[in-house]
Amino acid sequence: MAKTSPFEYIQQVRSEAAKVTWPTRKETLVTTAMVFVMVVVASIFFLFSDMIIRWVVGLVLGVGR
Repeated sequence: MAKTSPFEYIQQVRSEAAKVTWPTRKETLVTTAMVFVMVVVASIFFLFSDMIIRWVVGLVLGVGR
C-alpha cells in the first residue's frame, strides 16, 4: 500500500467531500418526520403484537386467571 502524506490525504478528503450531494433543509425535515411517523407506527404494532402474544400464552399456560 502506498504511503500518503497528511497534506495529500486532506486534499483527497476535501475533494471527495465536495462530490457529496447534501440534502436540502426541506428534504431533511420530511425524512425526519417520516422516521418519527414510522417509529410511532412500529411502536403501536409491537404493542398490539405483544398484547396478543401475552393473551395466547396466558390461554395456553393458564396463567393469570
